[in-house]
Amino acid sequence: MRARWHGPMETVTGSKAFAHGKLTRPALISISILTFITFVGNFTQLQLTSALPTMVREFNISVTTGQWMTSIFQLVMGVMIPLTAFLTKRFTTREIVIASMAIFTTGSLLSWLSPSFILVLAGRTLEAVGTGVMWPVLQITVFSIYPLAKRGVAMGTVGLAMSVAPALGPTLGGLQTDSHGWRSIFFSLTILGAICMIVSMFWLRNFGSRNEKMHADFFSASLSVVGFGGLLFGFTNIQAYSIESPMTWLPMIIGIAGIIWFVLRQMHLTAPLLDLAVFRNRGFTIGTIAASLSFFAFSSIMVIMPLYIQTDRGYSATMSGLIMLPGALGMAIAQFFGGRSLDRFGARPVAITGSLVLTLGTIGMSLVGLDTWIWWVSICQFVRQVGMGFVLMPITTWALNCLEPEEVSAGSAVTNTVRQLAGAMGAPVLVILMESFVAARRSAMGGGASTAVPASIFGIDWILRVSSLICVAMFILIFLGVKGDGAGSGRAMARVALRKMRIVHLPDLHSAPIVHSIEEFSEKHVISHVPYLSHVSKDDAA
Repeated sequence: MRARWHGPMETVTGSKAFAHGKLTRPALISISILTFITFVGNFTQLQLTSALPTMVREFNISVTTGQWMTSIFQLVMGVMIPLTAFLTKRFTTREIVIASMAIFTTGSLLSWLSPSFILVLAGRTLEAVGTGVMWPVLQITVFSIYPLAKRGVAMGTVGLAMSVAPALGPTLGGLQTDSHGWRSIFFSLTILGAICMIVSMFWLRNFGSRNEKMHADFFSASLSVVGFGGLLFGFTNIQAYSIESPMTWLPMIIGIAGIIWFVLRQMHLTAPLLDLAVFRNRGFTIGTIAASLSFFAFSSIMVIMPLYIQTDRGYSATMSGLIMLPGALGMAIAQFFGGRSLDRFGARPVAITGSLVLTLGTIGMSLVGLDTWIWWVSICQFVRQVGMGFVLMPITTWALNCLEPEEVSAGSAVTNTVRQLAGAMGAPVLVILMESFVAARRSAMGGGASTAVPASIFGIDWILRVSSLICVAMFILIFLGVKGDGAGSGRAMARVALRKMRIVHLPDLHSAPIVHSIEEFSEKHVISHVPYLSHVSKDDAA
């Protein structure tokens, strides 16, 4: 029999969530709601990439300014990740989700109705705040209701749904832009956000416990916003102002000061927002730098290539989304097979292969020209994202395996935050560099309207070559640095992890994502993604 449903405010645990080998009705409904909301968040993050060229023209802004629509999302999410531990312990599931959807809906409404770019960007920022904690909340919920042997399947299922979202976002965003304008994207997100909020109010249940005495270091969070936000703002102003202008150097100085203050504060707090002491571990540092380089090089492509497809080649926003669609599917495929390859071959060969594939795909994309077959872009993007998928998971797993069990939770928060911030910095830095190449090329060609497209393609090609060099640097770092116990084979990783792993009480669940190897460990005693097993309850282990 299924557990009786006594009302949405009741906390669902134990047999009320999972009974007779399956989820109870309240738990199934709640998991479905959380999965859909997280899907919407991932969907939203890339939905505007196909609409960006249209928005740049309509608001008469530069590409450097327009790219804030995507980089602000990563920047805000990078700040939200360290706060996840506090939020999920201090507030109930319903409080977090309903508040998040209220913020998301408000942001979407503001972006839909705003007459100026700055207000649209403000709404976009609220969207990022609203969705930034949803994936950790979904992870925690899965961990709290599924027994150990079922968590791998559960996380694989919701993870597959999350992989589909980035594939659909640019495609549907392009279709909406062509048919009803870019504002229709925010209109549909407003409706979706309101529906999610209402459904959560009536049918979402609470999971886990709360600690009303829990406190967060919001001052450190504010320092990170001022630091990285100021640095990005000042850097992006280089295009419109000279380096001597206060609009350029003042925000950069404030940003650098904020970052230094943030780092020093974390090093002296007993309970820091981010425990930067994990960087004393050489393997973790190498893995985090490699993953951050991949994010840095990768993020700008989602901004640059729609400009090439639409502005330089004259294709529609819908076609732009369709051309980029196979890339996201390639990422999903790589994530699916990456775990199995990691089990069999280990982190080193898989990550080396992935970085090589990513480099080759980027080099191939840098060959585009005015008459290039447009689906060549699609093929190269597919290759690039396959490589990206084979790099991120094994290199992150290996990096966290280098830490002691009690350090894994802090390491996961640090590496996820650094990766998001690297992605947020990558887009503006490479876009500014691209526009510098374009300006120099147009000047060399004598200026005039006829030089705009050739100069633009020239700039895109060269920024892709710069991105290729970053990928080469990442390949060299992985080749030289990913060594030692656990780097060469899945079974070696298992032996190292088993020597380190301790059984402690479940959970500090804001750690890294839970992947399919949990189930593989319980059934086959083979571990590849061991860092995600650092917190296992005694009951589950039994």
